[in-house]
Amino acid sequence: MLVMGLASLSALISAETVIVASQRAAPLRAAAAQAETPLAVADAAPASGPATIAKSADGHYWADGQVNGAGVRFLVDTGATAVALTPDDARRLGFTPANLTYGYRVVTAAGQARAAAVKLASVTVAGARIQNVDALVIEKGLDTSLLGMTYLGRLASFQATRQALILQP
Repeated sequence: MLVMGLASLSALISAETVIVASQRAAPLRAAAAQAETPLAVADAAPASGPATIAKSADGHYWADGQVNGAGVRFLVDTGATAVALTPDDARRLGFTPANLTYGYRVVTAAGQARAAAVKLASVTVAGARIQNVDALVIEKGLDTSLLGMTYLGRLASFQATRQALILQP
């Protein structure tokens, strides 16, 4: 059931971009998309129970997250190996994109770009909190930040249904 849910969720990410990292990291996939409808509100859940993110009318799972205490709007992307941040979101989180070390070469829909590895103290989505999350800041070519597998893969489980994404911390 979980495999079918993951396949379904991955298929929902229609505006895909392939990111190929330099030899220092495994290949990464990311998506670039804009929400055509307002962000679906994620329901907070008790720390011990599942959290849910409602599917948006555009078929994607959009989530309001808290990263290092600041709000970030994410497109959930199970095909993205890492959490990927836009430079604007990175700036709002206290990073200075101009001072980061862009040691990764990536290819996006907008062409070649560079990426910098960063560590996020915490990422919380719909009440599901994960600490010390690896992420990439994509220098250019990413329209929205992505909630990738460096967060999702550390949950106990997650499942895509027709109406919602269920996160189990």
